[in-house]
Amino acid sequence: MSAPTEIIPAVHARLPTLTGMRFLAALLVFVFHAATVFDYPDQQTAADVGWLTGKLAFLGVSFFFVLSGFVLSWSARAGDTAARFWRRRACKVYPNHLVTFLLAVALLLALHKPVTGWWQNLLLIHAWFPDQTIFNSANVVSWSLACEAVFYLLFPVLHRWFGRIPSSTLWWWASGLVVVVLCMPLLAQALVPATGGDPTQPGSSLSQVWFLYIFPPVCLLQFMLGMIMASIVLSGRWIGLPLPLAAVLLAGGYALALVVPYNFGVNATTIVPVALVIAAAAVADVRGRATLLRGRVAVWLGEVSFAFYLVHYLVLLHGRELTGLRGNGEVAVELAVLTGAMALSLGLAWLLYAGVERPVMRRWSRPRRSARPPAPPQSQPRPPQAQRGQVTGPHHGVPVARGSTALQRHSAPVAKQPRPREPRW
Repeated sequence: MSAPTEIIPAVHARLPTLTGMRFLAALLVFVFHAATVFDYPDQQTAADVGWLTGKLAFLGVSFFFVLSGFVLSWSARAGDTAARFWRRRACKVYPNHLVTFLLAVALLLALHKPVTGWWQNLLLIHAWFPDQTIFNSANVVSWSLACEAVFYLLFPVLHRWFGRIPSSTLWWWASGLVVVVLCMPLLAQALVPATGGDPTQPGSSLSQVWFLYIFPPVCLLQFMLGMIMASIVLSGRWIGLPLPLAAVLLAGGYALALVVPYNFGVNATTIVPVALVIAAAAVADVRGRATLLRGRVAVWLGEVSFAFYLVHYLVLLHGRELTGLRGNGEVAVELAVLTGAMALSLGLAWLLYAGVERPVMRRWSRPRRSARPPAPPQSQPRPPQAQRGQVTGPHHGVPVARGSTALQRHSAPVAKQPRPREPRW
């Protein structure tokens, strides 16, 4: 469907632009939640702002899911095991979840509010339940981690499966996944009874939004699309779309989401530009092109974005309830309060990242290296020498072709190619 483009060097391991984009995605979710708690001067302003920001969280979370599949495929390690992969992901995600879960429960108890669905939340299975008191329990935003847990569980199998796909058909696979995503709103309307909903969002249904936005099997489609997009880039099949143009398409996709029937605006109008933006940003990074999100500040914000995502709603909602700080209809005062909430969320995110996430990753994400075995006596037979034109691999003297590269014009299946080391995501 697309001819191979120029070879992308395998030595590029870091994707700083995508790291910076992580914070932008988290910021979209922050703005959406800030708009829901904003103390507006009148109902018309509340309705207008609610309409304009009403799909930002959908876009931000969809970006996270596609990006997750892309990065995990991009950084997959040759010879890695499923157990080691699951260990790294558990160390990355669960400690932050546990800390924010306990904080959320403590805040709910302090405010004399019921703690519902706590055990489903703690086990990261709450996204499977269509009951809002369960999937929005404790730390409301943590439902997305329940989806990520499913992604991580299936990734070793999916990666092996996708690695067998001929590179010439990858765009067809991506197109097929997009078609399935586009069909999900129709499936939701046909199979899921419409219950609940937001009176300010005509056509919305809480039960159908749960199916389209939260239900893990449906969210898995976006993760799989991210995996396929990584394979497209790694195999040299990228179409060469510039990042600025992809960003314009994404803005257009969001504008379209605001005017189409509500269920189609959840992710159907933005799934294609999201996938294109992520792939274009990765290509810009590996080719050394300058972007607005490669700087030190943007990368730092991206590194703390996961922690920021987990703490921001606790600050926005429960922080206001505990302190009583609000604008009382004064827009300038309310904006100042939200700016303070943003700063506090960033501060707490840095503490969570520096005090929990990073130390746990450094200490437990990889097994300790065992002591080297003693060298064999000289009398023992030496391992067979590699043939001329070959070098031996790091394990068991396996010959490896000299000059092999992970990214070639007509590459082998992606799963069999050596990949760069895993970035700090």
